[in-house]
Amino acid sequence: MSFDADVTACAAIVEKADPDRFAAVMASPVAARAVLFVLYAFNVEVSRAPWLTQETMIAEMRLQWWRDVLEEIGQGAQVRRHEVVTPLSGFLSEPATQVLDRLVAARRWDIYKDAFEDAAHFDNYLNETAAGLMWVAACALDPDLTPQGDAETMVRACGRATGLARFLQAVPALESHSRIPLVDGRAEAIADLARAALDALPAPKLLKRTLGDAAKPAITEAFVTRSLLKQVVQDPRRVAVGDLQVHPMRRAALLWRWS
Repeated sequence: MSFDADVTACAAIVEKADPDRFAAVMASPVAARAVLFVLYAFNVEVSRAPWLTQETMIAEMRLQWWRDVLEEIGQGAQVRRHEVVTPLSGFLSEPATQVLDRLVAARRWDIYKDAFEDAAHFDNYLNETAAGLMWVAACALDPDLTPQGDAETMVRACGRATGLARFLQAVPALESHSRIPLVDGRAEAIADLARAALDALPAPKLLKRTLGDAAKPAITEAFVTRSLLKQVVQDPRRVAVGDLQVHPMRRAALLWRWS
C-alpha cells in the first residue's frame, strides 16, 4: 500500500488525536505504517463522531454514514471519495468490514447518557471497539491469520486490556460530560477490573510468537497497557482524578520493548 496523500492525511489525523497509536505506528516497520495509519484514522473519526454535536439524531447519522461506507466496501461497490474511506477500501476484507461495523454500532453508547446495562455490556463495548480494531489491524497486516483461533483470542484479550486502560484514562472527561462510565465505581471494583484484564493480557513474547512477524505491529499500541493497569490495581483512586500516566522515559523504553 503506497504512502500517498490520503495516507499522509490519515497519519496527521492520528498524530493529532491519538498520540499513543501514532508512536506505535512510527515504531513499526515502514511496510506496516500505511495500513495502521488508515485504520487508526478511521477509529479516530468514528470515536469522535458522537461528540461533535449535542443533537443525538445528528450523531446517529454520523455513525450511520460510516456503517454505510463499510457496507459499500464489504459489497465491493463503488465507495465515496474520502481521505480515510478511499485508502480503507483498498485493503479491508469483507469479514473485516463486519468487525468494524460492530465497532461503529458499539459507539452508539457514546451518544447517550445512559449507563452500561451491566458488566457484560461494558465488556462487549471493549470487545467490539478496541479489541475488534486490534484484530482487524492484525488481519490486514497478515491475511493468513485464522479467525477464532489462538491468534484472535490473544489479540482480542490484548485489545480489551488496552481498551480498558484507555477507557479508565477517559473516566474524568466522560463524567464531565454527564456520562456514567463505570458499572461499579467503587475503588475495589475498579481495581478488580484492571486485575482481571492484566491476568488475561498475554505476554508480549507469546503474542509475537503466535502472530508472526507480519502482524506484530498490530499489537504495538498496547505498549503502555500493562503499566497503566498496574497503576489502577495499586491505587484505583487515580482513575477518578485522571492521574493515570507513564513517564516519557518509561514510555520510550516500553515502546522499544513492544516494537
